[in-house]
Amino acid sequence: MKYLALICCSFCFVAYSQDCNISLSGNVIDFHDGSKFENATVYIEELNEFTYTDNNGFYIFNKLCEGTYTLKVSHINCDTKTVSFSINSDKTLDLTLEHHTEELEEVTVTGEVIKQTKTSQEASIKSEDLEIYSSASLGDALKQVSGLTSINTGNAIVKPVINGLHSSRIIIMSNGVRLQDQEWGIEHAPNIDINASENISVIKGADALAFGGDAVGGTIVLNPTRTISKDSLFGKAITSGQTNGRGFSTSASITKTFEKGWYGTVQGTYKRYGDFEAPDYNLTNTGLNSIAFSINTGFKTFEKGINVFYSFTDNKIGILRASHIGNVEDLVNSINSLQPLIIEDFSYDINSPRQDVTHQLLKAEIYKRFKAFGKVNLKYDFQNNQRYEFDVRVGDDRNKAAVDLTLKTHSLIIDAKLDSKAEYTIQIGAVGRYQNNFANPDTGVRRIIPDYDKYDAGLYGILTYDVNDKMLVNFGARYDFNRFEAKKFYLKSRWEERGYDEDFSDIIIDENNSDWLTNPKFNYHNFSASAGLFYDLDEDQELRFSYSLSNRAPNASELFSDGLHHSAARIELGDLRIKKESS
Repeated sequence: MKYLALICCSFCFVAYSQDCNISLSGNVIDFHDGSKFENATVYIEELNEFTYTDNNGFYIFNKLCEGTYTLKVSHINCDTKTVSFSINSDKTLDLTLEHHTEELEEVTVTGEVIKQTKTSQEASIKSEDLEIYSSASLGDALKQVSGLTSINTGNAIVKPVINGLHSSRIIIMSNGVRLQDQEWGIEHAPNIDINASENISVIKGADALAFGGDAVGGTIVLNPTRTISKDSLFGKAITSGQTNGRGFSTSASITKTFEKGWYGTVQGTYKRYGDFEAPDYNLTNTGLNSIAFSINTGFKTFEKGINVFYSFTDNKIGILRASHIGNVEDLVNSINSLQPLIIEDFSYDINSPRQDVTHQLLKAEIYKRFKAFGKVNLKYDFQNNQRYEFDVRVGDDRNKAAVDLTLKTHSLIIDAKLDSKAEYTIQIGAVGRYQNNFANPDTGVRRIIPDYDKYDAGLYGILTYDVNDKMLVNFGARYDFNRFEAKKFYLKSRWEERGYDEDFSDIIIDENNSDWLTNPKFNYHNFSASAGLFYDLDEDQELRFSYSLSNRAPNASELFSDGLHHSAARIELGDLRIKKESS
């Protein structure tokens, strides 16, 4: 009986014995350009066995058994990559590494801001400098950059100016999204919380074609906090106060990152100020109440990633009560007075005249890198900007906004960066955008901006070529199409006064007492181009040259403004004959 059991066990052993003559082989390849890695280490964790690639990037393991294994591959200047696989017969498994990962990490360690362009004038504001301006506005922070100033139409209404140009002649990019917030008025400050940004880049001139072809003055790029693929939790909080305005500002953020590539950041800011003061009197109704928060989350590896970003800002801004005038006599009295004609005790109340502006931004983005090709990125964003401007009014309309505008913008962008070749990089992209402006007719005041739809489409390409270790050249071109379709009432007297009855009689679609209802439709074709050169003379000196051609279509205000702009205290008239602007 013992012998029978022994024979059975022998048969069982033979039946379940494994084939341990399987081979695993393959190549270790640079994901970036497809080149082969020599002397890369390939390690099988379960067997504690390793080998090195030969000068052709080839590796091989022999005498493996069936099963599931964990393979780790590493090389100098690369992050280690881990791959799990099952094997039951001879197998070929190619492995990819990114040889430039270490270079990206060096940027993070040294704290340098990645430049958007190498051939144009570009200045950067780092995180530690932004913290100084935590309680201030974007325009205040940018004034430290040479060539940048600001337009102030109130203590909290500050617009950046680049070489004398501002508003729609400057592009503002927030976390990869072009800001759309009725930027045409000088008293419309950007709805941006700088505390949500890690650094800011300012590109002077129109040499950032990927952002837009109409940046006649320049481009302001606000970058969010960079994340790394490590288990980490960090944050910061800043609180400041000031005696003038008897106010304070507090901002806090917290970021969580994971080794697998997931990350999330939550940030918020609250500011409250009462009436500001001149040396001898109080500036009545100049307070500020501001709330802003943002959420930035996603998944990020070198090969692929997703990002979802949402931000919300709500600014209630008081406008000096004495700045409101009702007639010419009020204006003369104000000019001749040595101090404001209305001075009241200090208060945190924000009454009319005032602005109440909210801005929401939602972005969803996905990217994928392809072997020996480059990176492809797809992005959608939606923005909703609601602007109320309250004037000092009497009667039944005293609590109504004199200006009530809702601007909604949808954008879709696809772009690719072809960087598999060491000598040159090609960027190509396409942009589609739809914008709708709704001007509430129930304000009791003639609408200064009408209802309109705006359609944008753009194509661009940029070539950057490394001539040698010291010299770099780039060339870019962009085409943009812009279309306006508006519905607007014109006073018949003004219509004739401006000569529109001769040039635009075909756009009249209806009549209402003393008004013509019109339907203007305008198309604009804009071409932009740039060329640049960078030459590294030595460690301390470098030479840059750039040429840019930019074309900008007129904005809605320049075309259609018609009436009293209360917060600016002026009559504004657009002109349907305005053509595109070249720089």
